[in-house]
Amino acid sequence: MPIVRERSEVLGIYREAADKGWVLPCFCTENLTTTEAILEAARRHGEASGISDLPIIVAITNLYDHRAQSCFYTHTRRWDIGMKLFLADLAVLAEPESPFGNLRIMIHLDHVQHDDDQELLGWDMRSFSSIMFDASKGPFEDNIRLTKAFVAAQGDLIVIEGACDEIMDAEGNQRSELTDPEKAERYALETGVDLVVANLGTEHRASGQELVYRGDYARRICEKIGTRIVLHGASSVPNARIADLFADGICKVNIWTALERDASPILLRDMIEHAVEVAGSSAAATMESEGLLGSACRVEGKSSIDYFTTVYRQTIVFQAMTEIVGSYLKLWYR
Repeated sequence: MPIVRERSEVLGIYREAADKGWVLPCFCTENLTTTEAILEAARRHGEASGISDLPIIVAITNLYDHRAQSCFYTHTRRWDIGMKLFLADLAVLAEPESPFGNLRIMIHLDHVQHDDDQELLGWDMRSFSSIMFDASKGPFEDNIRLTKAFVAAQGDLIVIEGACDEIMDAEGNQRSELTDPEKAERYALETGVDLVVANLGTEHRASGQELVYRGDYARRICEKIGTRIVLHGASSVPNARIADLFADGICKVNIWTALERDASPILLRDMIEHAVEVAGSSAAATMESEGLLGSACRVEGKSSIDYFTTVYRQTIVFQAMTEIVGSYLKLWYR
């Protein structure tokens, strides 16, 4: 199935999701392995649930200062090359003969900065399904003015979400208040955005299990603007706390950190368990003598091409990420 880009079709999927009580999951990526894991999880869940054309949103950031994912998509570290590779990968993976050819894939630009991403904003936005136009670094009045202008220029072409409030940064150095419902209502009305990102007690950082998703705030905001709320930072809270988001007015959830954070220990453990195959007996013995490997680790034997290749490492990460994505799909596609 071709990638769903037309504004009317994208909005149609949101209406369908609302009718079914779905929250649309949006997973960010910065490499092909993650991209395929997202699609594979969607394919498996679609088959298990009898929905072969399951909708799935794959996202990427550009020059967002907390994580410039298009730059990490390529070792050139050039955002333009990374973005083109990301789009090309999805174009191939969405072809009819692909295992993912039945999925309704949408491409989302996340946290596109109104200033740093000016060159990207000059591209044809019809390459994408939706965009989060992020002007939240400045004062609220400037945020409204800049977002309103972008909606006026591009709103007929692409679904637009806006950032009503700045969510805490990746290092936890910037504090912010929970989104005020009246503020969210004013922002939605004056900017004309389709979706509103609200600060509901979660934030962008790799840890923080003490954080609490505030469904009460979400429901108050929903009373003002309807089921148009986007939740960021879901990696910061346990899945059990975010299982019933649609009832709170959430229509879309963005996730990335959990994929990388929770797949990494699985790869580390497997590499340690197969240290000899990965590195050879000499290197394994050296690491043991340096205290990097414990006494339970085997250090005798030969290295193996089945373990020291990039394919070995990527396969473990792919399988782990597929399971992680699948766990979120089970929460929201019910």
